[in-house]
Amino acid sequence: MTAVNVDTLMSDFLNNSGGVALIDGGLATELERYGADLNDPLWSAKCLLTSPHLIRQVHLDYLEAGADIIITASYQATIQGFEAKGYSSEEGESMLRKSVEIACEARDLYNQRCSESSVDYTGDGRIFKTRPILVAASVGSYGAYLADGSEYSGDYGKAMNLDFLKDFHRRRVQVLAESGADLIAFETIPNKLEAQAFSELLEEGINIPAWFAFNSKDGVNVVSGDSLAECAAIADSCKKVVAVGINCTPPRFIAGLISTIKKVTNKPILIYPNSGESYDAQLKQWVQNTGVLEEDFVSYVNTWCEMGASLVGGCCRTTPDTIRAIYKTLPSRSASTTPVVETIQSESGLVMIKTA
Repeated sequence: MTAVNVDTLMSDFLNNSGGVALIDGGLATELERYGADLNDPLWSAKCLLTSPHLIRQVHLDYLEAGADIIITASYQATIQGFEAKGYSSEEGESMLRKSVEIACEARDLYNQRCSESSVDYTGDGRIFKTRPILVAASVGSYGAYLADGSEYSGDYGKAMNLDFLKDFHRRRVQVLAESGADLIAFETIPNKLEAQAFSELLEEGINIPAWFAFNSKDGVNVVSGDSLAECAAIADSCKKVVAVGINCTPPRFIAGLISTIKKVTNKPILIYPNSGESYDAQLKQWVQNTGVLEEDFVSYVNTWCEMGASLVGGCCRTTPDTIRAIYKTLPSRSASTTPVVETIQSESGLVMIKTA
């Protein structure tokens, strides 16, 4: 988008998406499935350096699963993090821009495939339906940069202060805001202080909207123990924030958290939980068999939407199959996912032709 109306971007987008929009799912899980080694402080952002083609492919996989919003591979990409790997600040900024460029390229390629496809839905479950698609530039918390699991605790030490966090994030936010993304996704915000830092940074001439997504480990507060209501109120008071909600949180907690958020804001609520699995910060891996089955995850979605969520998707350990299943369960989408088709025999084999 060359010009963004902050006041109406999200409401217009949701109206054009049938009232509920679908966010993509986990990035790192899919990159690893394609063979990427993410054992690195940069995590998924490492692929910006080593294998950008894999990031593009994962974006495409999610678009073909029905996602309306794709989130860039910049969650753990910070200028300071790249500098720690020996890169200059200019090279770090270039990597941030590259994360947005890759997502925009994937969107353009997907739109081209949609225009060339004779069907909206293929026999193998891929979706080639022209629709509005947003690119959200991910900004992870300071804890994500530390790569020590503190984004799941919100404990940055007693010496942490507002000015430090603003200084840490400022240039990164500026670069991403000027890189061609439609909005900024502030994700896995673990405490009230960082929410305030992000809110104040948005007022420093940032010209695109943003969403705030907090995380919780008890279903009541954000992970630091700060009040979710107070954190959401900060988001509500910032004019640049166009949606507020929860990510990277077990699905069983979401309903109660939606209720809390609704008490302090009328802005659209976004929900993209993880699979419910536990993360071991020392081992830097997810604990197997601690999450919910995919069908159980998807079964929650309509309840969340009935409670007021208007943007839904998945976070860590969710996959394109998860997003495809959510797409099929949304009332605004499910009615059209099984078009009437006939198959005809051609010299090259069976060809699917849409008839209704």
